[in-house]
Amino acid sequence: NNSMDYRMLAAFGLSFVISVILYKIFIPILRKVKLGQKILEIGPAWHKCKEGTPVLGGLFFIAPMIVVVVIFLFSENLGENDYGLLAVFGMALAFGLIGFIDDYVKLFKKRNKGLSATQKLVLQFLVAAVYLWINSSYCGKDSSLYLPIGDRSIDLGVFYYFAAIIVIVYMVNCSNLTDGIDGLLGTISVIIGIFFFLISFMMPENNSGILTASLVGALIGFLIFNLHPAKIIMGDTGALYLGGFLVGMAFYFNMEVLIFIIMFVWLIEGVSDILQVGYYKLTKKRIFKMAPIHHHFEMCGWSEFKIVTVFSVITAFMCGAAYFIYIM
Repeated sequence: NNSMDYRMLAAFGLSFVISVILYKIFIPILRKVKLGQKILEIGPAWHKCKEGTPVLGGLFFIAPMIVVVVIFLFSENLGENDYGLLAVFGMALAFGLIGFIDDYVKLFKKRNKGLSATQKLVLQFLVAAVYLWINSSYCGKDSSLYLPIGDRSIDLGVFYYFAAIIVIVYMVNCSNLTDGIDGLLGTISVIIGIFFFLISFMMPENNSGILTASLVGALIGFLIFNLHPAKIIMGDTGALYLGGFLVGMAFYFNMEVLIFIIMFVWLIEGVSDILQVGYYKLTKKRIFKMAPIHHHFEMCGWSEFKIVTVFSVITAFMCGAAYFIYIM
């Protein structure tokens, strides 16, 4: 209906405008107070020039989305479908908060590593578990896995929850790994956001369209300042938030089976990291010149622009494949 289309357009426009204004205001402030990125010694040598680029950029695409949710979702009577959306948004914010704590520790406590891996994982597993509990208790979601091919479901019982927690935490961390070069995670997330926006048109209620339109608008605002050479970096705050939000949307649309197709690039980034570490521990040799895999291509002489372009085209292709599988 027309009023819905206007609301989606308004959500997109509002998020875009707010994010651009916030970046315009805060990039100079963050530069002035020297809240810049520290480049790890293990990173590529040519990333040294990025030292001092302001971090915490994720905050300024999360903030417009909060505004949109308050204006558009809380201004009406919420249905059960909306509870599912709010659960996704809540999970994304919780992951973003973990990322923010991590960034905060790096910036203010001057510990380059941030939170320990164990601390992060415990918090992440907790967030994923709470999300799944809310989903099953209040949002009418059960333990059945929807199979788009053949349009049927299989009930996995308690195994569903174990598998779902691992998938959520793994993919959210893969999102974080993907955020290694200017514009990469932002561009891929815009493409996945557009994919979910298109899927929302198949749903009887369309508030999912408002939320995804808002994400795309806010991220395009971010990318104006984040494409190479980046004036601001999203940090773990933004990377974990995006992971939580987009993985959550896949669960919302019963697309758990398709997550690895939709987020194929994230999956490969994570797998390349695991293979590299595991293989090196066993053999003291490396499979890739550097992991995760976008750094391998950098070492092969690809420009950041080329990597972002190729990985984005792959993402668009995989989202197209997922779309056809879903509507078959």
